[in-house]
Amino acid sequence: MYNYASKLKKRLLAPEAGAKKPEGDLMSLRHYETMFILKPTLTDEEKANIVENIKNIITQQGGEVVALDNIGVRELAYPIQKFERGHYYIVYYKAPANAVLELERQMRYNEDLLRFMTVKYETKKDIKRWEEMAKNVQ
Repeated sequence: MYNYASKLKKRLLAPEAGAKKPEGDLMSLRHYETMFILKPTLTDEEKANIVENIKNIITQQGGEVVALDNIGVRELAYPIQKFERGHYYIVYYKAPANAVLELERQMRYNEDLLRFMTVKYETKKDIKRWEEMAKNVQ
């Protein structure tokens, strides 16, 4: 599994000696999808607050939330923190690379999140598929 966040973090924090800084690479908006699972014991208000917080993190870091897919409560493949069910969400967004780092950092500290995963879409074919998925959410 490719750990995008840790590789980018190393590149941002400790560039190689004599290496040039990439121009525009970090500030250009990329296409991302983040899936996260919330504890099933949360109230609707608590879930809404967490989702709103995630949206705010993305927009504060210069990103744009395109769509949010509320999949609902589903059975987990295996128990996580003694939970056998979880509330699934997928957020489609465009953001610079540093926004993903901040989002994942904030998500790691949230005890109500059972799991999360971020996928980056790079090729034209992938981006077209991302746009179709985001459009079908509404």
